[in-house]
Formats: sequence, structure tokens, C-alpha cells
Amino acid sequence: MLHPAKKRGPFTKRAVVLLSIATATVAAVVTSPAGATPTAAAPARAAAPAALRWTGCATQRYPTLQCASLTVPLDHDRPAGRQISLALTRVPHTARTSQGPLLVNPGGPGGSGRALAGFIASALPKDVAAQYDVIGFDPRGVGKSEPTLDCGPGHFTPVRPDSVPRDLQTEQANLERVKSFAESCQTKHADVLPYIGTVSAARDIEVLRTALGAAKVSYFGYSYGTYLGAVYAKLHPDRVHRLVLDSVVDPGGVWYEDNLAQDRAFDARHKAFLAWVAQYDEKYKLGTDPAGVEERWYAMRDALRTTPAGGKVGPSELEDTYMPGGYYNGYWPVLAEAFSAYAVTGDPKPLVAAYERFGAVEPSAGNSYSVYTAVQCRDSAWPTDWNQWRTDMWRTHAKAPFMTWNNAWYNAPCAFWQTEPLAAPDVTNADLPPALLLQATDDAATPFEGALSMKGKLKGSALVVEEGGGNHGIALSGNKCLDEKVAAYLRTGGASDATCPSQAAPKPTAATRAVPPSAGGAALHGLLGFRG
Repeated sequence: MLHPAKKRGPFTKRAVVLLSIATATVAAVVTSPAGATPTAAAPARAAAPAALRWTGCATQRYPTLQCASLTVPLDHDRPAGRQISLALTRVPHTARTSQGPLLVNPGGPGGSGRALAGFIASALPKDVAAQYDVIGFDPRGVGKSEPTLDCGPGHFTPVRPDSVPRDLQTEQANLERVKSFAESCQTKHADVLPYIGTVSAARDIEVLRTALGAAKVSYFGYSYGTYLGAVYAKLHPDRVHRLVLDSVVDPGGVWYEDNLAQDRAFDARHKAFLAWVAQYDEKYKLGTDPAGVEERWYAMRDALRTTPAGGKVGPSELEDTYMPGGYYNGYWPVLAEAFSAYAVTGDPKPLVAAYERFGAVEPSAGNSYSVYTAVQCRDSAWPTDWNQWRTDMWRTHAKAPFMTWNNAWYNAPCAFWQTEPLAAPDVTNADLPPALLLQATDDAATPFEGALSMKGKLKGSALVVEEGGGNHGIALSGNKCLDEKVAAYLRTGGASDATCPSQAAPKPTAATRAVPPSAGGAALHGLLGFRG
């Protein structure tokens, strides 16, 4: 579950959360187009990648940042064939002794990782960052990598049909949207879609390792990035130095089941937001009973079906606007102000402003969402009978109405995808050095059970739990306990299971635009992908 990118800020890469992989023991088969017959002959070997040429691309915030481009095969089983390029960034190590490259990924799929290198290098303790070349990258198809995907510009132009298909006409309108997107993607990118997937991206990482001249690499991934890292580790366990996985995808539910689990978790997280609003009735005037506040939120949703706020915010856009609150509670004061203004005083302007900040997408978002869809639809099989979707969504909606149908339409192109899916592989791994997993107990985008599942598959891994936390992406976001665990692990490679207390919930703010510093993590959550 992911949303496309909007502005550089809270909704930079709105684009999910689910990921998948192909069976590592048959990696050469699963990365070939479905239907290809494996042969006994050894695959052709690619020429060693040329050494990377790093050039300065400093910013005011990251004065030592460097950039480079890496050439990789479109089809790793045909290394002499068509080549594509990946865009890279680096903050070089400064210590006398280096622990090698630390590759970082913000999730998605479809999230650009180039900006994350500078953030990670500056957020880690200086002595730790000094030991690593921190490297960000745009995965294949993403951002500055070439070619880039953009299947359906304008797919999220408001006002969209109501996500909840209460009548046949509304359902048909939504179906036409997602079918059109799937068809457009096939028409524009049929030549590359069979090679946009998690396993192909993981094999790109191995080419990058070789180009860096490193015997081993370390990896730090958030959200979908945890799945990508687990897949790379499965393919090349002997090449992993350190492995940090934050907000962990459930590898056993890729992807359809993982999305249904998300729907339930997001509904619970939305209820937590509404209960928080009820604590501050003096400020928001929406009542002290969480159930009553929830009724008022859904009454607002119903009103927007008839008269979209500002001609932009209908029910689907309202869900897009409030979904980021499930990722990061630092946005709750802004969302509560907008809710109160609309429901109490009848002023739609703060709601429109909140939509433009959190929910509206820029044209560049078409790339993020296109890659998201291409990866998800290719990684594993989705139901192709719409009756199954309809049955499952209504059953889930009955208990979790906040995002179930919105998320369904976000992923529904996979029901009509023409590129055949791969088989999702087992990431079970007994050959790795100890990995460090971090997870909030109430994370909506990657529910807690996924971290337990991943821990069980990665032998010797340690799980650090943020007890009572609900944010998605928790390391290097202001929780001192968590940040110390990450720093210690990157220093020494040692880790053990632990529990950290969650950060305090935010307080109401006077200014609609403010994000309370007490919430922590605003900088990180401006880089991570929503729905990813």
C-alpha cells in the first residue's frame, strides 16, 4: 500500500508498502519473464562493471555529497543485452578505517533513495557515519535512473470517484480507472515491465557492490526496503556485512494478503488519531468521546461526496489526506485542525490546505506509483477474478472502513496486469551475520506480525521493539533508545532483542502548518514513501 510522490516534504513518495520476491534458490529463473524455460547451460557472465565515477553534487545541507551513475543489465540473465542506468549518491567515509559501503533505501517500491544518503550520514553519530560510505540509489525505473516509468499521468487528478463503491456505477468508474492504468503501462513500457521487480533490483545491488570494489556491503532499509534487503541477503548472504531492517514487511503475505492486513491496521491507527482528537476537545470542539468523534469524521466524508471541499477534496481525496497520519503522528495536529475547521465552523480551507500538503500529487508522482505497481504486480500473483476482490474488500471494509477500498483501488491494476507474475520466494536465511530488525508495535503500514515473521526467517537476528509506538520508520527519528541500538550495531555488529519506550504523542499546536518538534522524525518522514 503506497501512494505516489507529491512535494518534497511529508508526502514525498506516496507509493506502499508491500513487497515480494522470487525463490532465491531459483533466482535465475524467477528473474526471467514468466513462462521462460530454464536451461542447464550456465548463464552468460557479465563483464565486470566499470569503476564508478563520483562527482561532487553538494547541497547546503550535505556539503560532501557525491553523485554517480551505474550501468546494469536490463535482464540479468542476458548480461550482454540491453543496459539501463541507476542514479547513485554517496557521502564518503572520513575515518582512517572504513567498514565499507552502507546502502540505504527508503521503501516504496518506487521511492527515490538518493536523498536518503545525506540524511542517514548526518543522523548517525559522527563516529559511526565516519566509518561508512553511505550510498543512496534510485532503483531501476525510479527517479533519475533510466529508463523511468510513467504509466498514467493524471491517474490521481481530483475529484476521483468515491473509493467505496456503494453502487454499480461507482464501482464501474473505479474499475475503468484501474484498467486504463494497467493498459497504459503495458502500452508504454511493455519492454521493461518483465524486469521491474524486487529480485531484479536485488541483483542490481550485487552489480553495485562489484562496481564499488567491496567484498561486502551493509544495508539499511525502511518499509519495502526491508524486503529488498532480505531478498538481496538471500541471494548473496556471504556479501552482507550489516543488515538493518526498519518497519518490516511480512514476507509471507506478499502482496495481496499483506494489503488486507494493512487495511485492518490502518483502521486501528485512524481510531487512535480520533481518540487523540477527543482528548483535546477544548482545542478542537469535536467531543470527548472517541466514537462520537469518529462519527463526525465519517459525516464529513459523507458531506464531501455531495460537495467536494474547494472542488478538490471528495471522499477519496479525504482518505488520501488522512492516511499519512497513520504513518506519522507528528501530522495529527494539522489533520485535527483541518477536521475541526470543516466540521465545527464549516470552513473548508484548512482541509483543502491539508490535502494539498499530504494528499495531492505532483506530476512526478506518476513515476513512483508506476514503479510501485510494476513491482507489486510482477513480484507475486494477485487474484484475477474481480469477484474475489469484491468479496474480500467488503468483508474487510465491514470491520475496517477507513482505507480498505482506497487501498484496493490503489492496487487493483494488478488484477488486470498483462505481465505474468513471478513466484514469491522464501527469504529464510541461516547464512547471514546477525541482522537488526526494528518495529513499532502499532505500525499500520507494516503490522507488527510481519517483523515477527521476518525474525523467524533470519537466523540469529535481533528484534528491537518500540512498545506502544505507531509510527512507520522509527530509527533515526528522535527515539534515543532506538537510535543507540542502531549505532551500536553498526559499530560492532552485535545486537540482541530489546524493547524501547515509544516517544510521547504530539500536543496540539496553534499554527496549522506547524509540525510539533516533540513528535520527532519530521525530517525522516519527509523522505520515506507513504504506502511504502
